[in-house]
Amino acid sequence: MAVLGKKRKAAEALVDAKKLYTMNEASDLIKKVNTAKFDASVDLHIHLGVDPKKADQAIRGTVSLPHGTGKTKTVLVFCDSSEESAVAAAGADYYGMDEYIQKISGGWTDVDVIIATPAVMPKIARLGRTLGPRGLMPNPKSGTVTTDLVKAVEEVKKGKIAFKVDKFGIIHASIGRISFEPKQIEDNATELIQNIHKLKPTSVKGAYFKSISLASTMSPGLNIEIKSIRGL
Repeated sequence: MAVLGKKRKAAEALVDAKKLYTMNEASDLIKKVNTAKFDASVDLHIHLGVDPKKADQAIRGTVSLPHGTGKTKTVLVFCDSSEESAVAAAGADYYGMDEYIQKISGGWTDVDVIIATPAVMPKIARLGRTLGPRGLMPNPKSGTVTTDLVKAVEEVKKGKIAFKVDKFGIIHASIGRISFEPKQIEDNATELIQNIHKLKPTSVKGAYFKSISLASTMSPGLNIEIKSIRGL
């Protein structure tokens, strides 16, 4: 059994494991129980009452967080040479076609998001085995297959994130950094949850949100009172 350090013990003492915190309370407390010496990620873990094996309940989507994620994402755009200058101006870190197909085929995946137009998808289809397991394969549902490359790049750079329910019915998403103000954490968390709420399938019976917890890297999790979230 791992031995808890003094800082972790002190953080644990501030948390009531049986309590359901309002999002406002949790956004403030999460900063007080953080034990990391770096600017830790603040994450939401949302357990939904869905069956991910059913196509209409495999919840996924995108959301633009009002305060961004606190992390600048590295973006690769598969595009024709005529589009390179525009995506570069929008903030894309890498752009092109054949060069990056070869690099990825060789194992290179040092990017956070890959964007492509529908026209180039057949050319990169063979990269699915490499990109798919890493969640990097462009997909229309996540907004990474689009004819408006400039807009897609700008949105990602400003804090647009993709989310997807896993096989256990849980969505894990980073919604900021521990350096954020409590109000920024609350706003970002609320925006994500409200967007997931809008995607509730009509086939879901019973509770859609089973549980929600907020945690930062190396900190205890805080259980959230679902009714406290604006818009639910």
